[in-house]
Amino acid sequence: MHDFYYYLIPVVFVLIVISRYLGKKKRRYLAAKEVLDEAIKSGLTEPPSLHPVIDLAACCGSGACVRVCPENALGIINHKAVLINPAHCIGHGACAPACPVGAVKLVFGTERRGIDIPEVQPNFETNVPGIFIAGELGGMGLVRKAAEQGRRAMESIAKNRGQGKQLDVVIVGAGPAGLAATLGAMEKKMRSVTLEQEDSLGGTVYHYPRNKIVMTQPVVLPIVGKAKLGEIVKEDLLAFWQDIVDRVDMKLNFDERVEKVTATEGGYIVKSSQAEYFTRNVLLAIGRRGSPRKLGVPGEESAKVVYRLIDPEQYRDRNILVVGGGDSAIEAAVATAEQPGTKVVLSYRGDAFGRVKQKNRERLAEAEKSGRLTVLLSSTVSKIEEGHVHLEHEGKAVCHENDGVIVCAGGILPTGMLKEIGIKVETKYGAE
Repeated sequence: MHDFYYYLIPVVFVLIVISRYLGKKKRRYLAAKEVLDEAIKSGLTEPPSLHPVIDLAACCGSGACVRVCPENALGIINHKAVLINPAHCIGHGACAPACPVGAVKLVFGTERRGIDIPEVQPNFETNVPGIFIAGELGGMGLVRKAAEQGRRAMESIAKNRGQGKQLDVVIVGAGPAGLAATLGAMEKKMRSVTLEQEDSLGGTVYHYPRNKIVMTQPVVLPIVGKAKLGEIVKEDLLAFWQDIVDRVDMKLNFDERVEKVTATEGGYIVKSSQAEYFTRNVLLAIGRRGSPRKLGVPGEESAKVVYRLIDPEQYRDRNILVVGGGDSAIEAAVATAEQPGTKVVLSYRGDAFGRVKQKNRERLAEAEKSGRLTVLLSSTVSKIEEGHVHLEHEGKAVCHENDGVIVCAGGILPTGMLKEIGIKVETKYGAE
């Protein structure tokens, strides 16, 4: 009997360990399944850009890809890796090399939703000689990788400098790719100019809501060297770039929008809203958002109309109209409605909110129930006046007192400009 207990104790111990392990694994499966179900329920099943596709037949369920994903976009369900939170995937790309069996590949677009990607060579030059693309426009929205592409693109451009009074390069965009490229141009003593249509640097990051966490990693920048960045919020990342701009005395032309790029003998004429530049090369380091989509109604040129929410507190004690039906519109409407004395109307042309996170739906319902916010579905803005806004709501004309309008209707992709230049643009449906 003594020998029986001698062998039984370790067996029981092993069974307890295995039971706890399996229980913990099952809880992880259920948690991942819950995230996936919520994404499906909210209609958030289409990744915005570069994302992983898992070969389930090859996947061994090691979870290596899940552990390296900074956005918690991947999970393990039934012993297989699954993209459980597609809308959160930002194309980090660490999942593919982390997979021990090569079951993960990175692709652009899906079978249902194609993504326009310009043709770019390994040196970042397009099919049009002298025109280069780096960063988000080429499908790479990750801050670290965009900056790396900007640096490497400038190394390629430096091999084809201008002559005489001709600029070596015009850099379009002051986001991570454009700023890194500008540093590269300065380091190589190149004659360059950097144009940015916004009133500040940051590119797509500039349009993020306040305190949004921007996942990034260490990046090597010309002149500056290795910048060790971890998990960082929008404001801190912009402050980091601004500090670099100040330290190296970087020149950036804000509020200068590129209107046309025309080929000429020996280079290009870049026409902006402020001037014309004769250059040997052009680097397009602009975002996929392009220009904000406008309403096209009388009064939209008013100073009270903006296309992003920067600080909700500035709308305290005011009557505000928010236009749009996505997460950014709902987040802007709710954040503004939380300000003391503020009344918000959210206008959306659709009859229901589609691709919206469940948490935002709940926050919207709570704000609407409290009376701080009014939702007008099936409505469009018809006219904007100094103290009022006019809308068409379910076939009827309505008028609301108004002190400010926030339009969150997305952006217009710059594919028209690319095609006008001659750059080939391919629509990818789940292709590498």
